[in-house]
Amino acid sequence: MGGIVDGMDNDTEIQGGAAAGAGLAGRVALVAGATRGAGRALAVELGRAGALVYVTGRTTRERVSEVGRPGETIEGTAELVTAAGGTGIAVPTDHLDEDQVRALAARVDREQGRLDILVNDLWGGEHLLTGSVFGKRSWETPLADGLRILELGVRSHVITAALLLPLLIRADAPLLVEVTDGTAVSNRRYRGNLYYDLAKNAPIRMALGLGEELAEYGGTAVAVTPGFLRSEQMLDGFGVTEENWRDAIAREPDFAIAESPVYLARGVAALAADPARAARWNGGSASSTDLARAYGVRDVDGSRPDAWGYIEDVRHAGKKRTADDYR
Repeated sequence: MGGIVDGMDNDTEIQGGAAAGAGLAGRVALVAGATRGAGRALAVELGRAGALVYVTGRTTRERVSEVGRPGETIEGTAELVTAAGGTGIAVPTDHLDEDQVRALAARVDREQGRLDILVNDLWGGEHLLTGSVFGKRSWETPLADGLRILELGVRSHVITAALLLPLLIRADAPLLVEVTDGTAVSNRRYRGNLYYDLAKNAPIRMALGLGEELAEYGGTAVAVTPGFLRSEQMLDGFGVTEENWRDAIAREPDFAIAESPVYLARGVAALAADPARAARWNGGSASSTDLARAYGVRDVDGSRPDAWGYIEDVRHAGKKRTADDYR
């Protein structure tokens, strides 16, 4: 994680932008699923902007979730939030357990009395996508795996929204961010597996529906997506680190368009500090690139990667371009 922290400190453009400094000072945020990847970076960037951030997830220093990555914990994320200038509070929570989420809501209520920003980044289903799941017909996918994908990617989001939104609507201009894979535009194409397709389209529909419900409270609900994410798990899979990730391009050319988790997080932090966000984003979906263009942020290497543009133009339309044309 050191590469992510170092990268955040080195980008001067964002330090002077909407997400810098105390843009979210006094705000109370909760990032559900902040153990690793985009969730961890989102928590850190909200903290960097001055927010108090509750960090939740299943992996702690005492217990490892089914994802099986003991080195990434909610305590570690909370410490990064505090080191970035915010206040990080780790609360172990399985968001599929209604009682645990109710207890989480009660704690936030007791300690803060409201919630300004809820980021729903729950997933943890990568281990179910092995064995060429993509391209398999629905009846060829083990039913238990398919249903678990829906639990992790849909049911957890619904439980979290249902039990935490009553706190969110107490805030002035509340914000709900649903993190998924793909925008409404990019996901008009089938995602290669029925269960995965359902799991990654559901948060987009949640943002649409909850945007309608939050509008009367001056709130905003938006679904956001990274592109080709260089998560810790992805880097490990390619045998590289954030410092030498380009070494993997020789084996996987599309990795050249990859982005760090910080890229999306910077965009979301800027969105959270935008007083006009409801008119701009409510009920919609946005990629990390959409947010970067709207708020002038860049990735840790100073680039502005557009993975979804690359996928659309090169993979689907067959245009003769390289990943460099989309950075």
